[in-house]
Amino acid sequence: MSELSISLEWKIQEEVLIPETFSKNHKIEINNNIFNAGSAPEYGGKENEINPEQFLAASVSSCHMMTFLALAAKMRWPIQSYKDKAYAFLGKNSKGKMCVNKIELNPNITFDGDFSVSSEEMDKMQDRSHRYCFVANSLSEEVEIKINL
Repeated sequence: MSELSISLEWKIQEEVLIPETFSKNHKIEINNNIFNAGSAPEYGGKENEINPEQFLAASVSSCHMMTFLALAAKMRWPIQSYKDKAYAFLGKNSKGKMCVNKIELNPNITFDGDFSVSSEEMDKMQDRSHRYCFVANSLSEEVEIKINL
């Protein structure tokens, strides 16, 4: 089984650690790339820093895309480009706990030449991609896929 890792570092920026006022800024290193991270802006984070909810949406989007491309390659679909705009929604789960209660993917796929597929074929492929996505299979909340043809 694969073992994948990240490194995370946070250091106190205040005199003492005080609830709701301490800095959430931290660094995340993934494969020698460093990301400035923090909490979502509504929880005291900075808008120009990545927050965990965005990382989660990015993970689902990326995994879904790679699964889709693997399946499309098997079907010999001539994919030219794949773009997505993913959203993470915060809310309460069935236990009343705050969570990312929905992730919405909005894939936009461009084919080479005059190749096209029906909406039904695309729906089936997106559904299969979601069912086989490792990250989506790790979640207990909803992932909604809105196809852009």
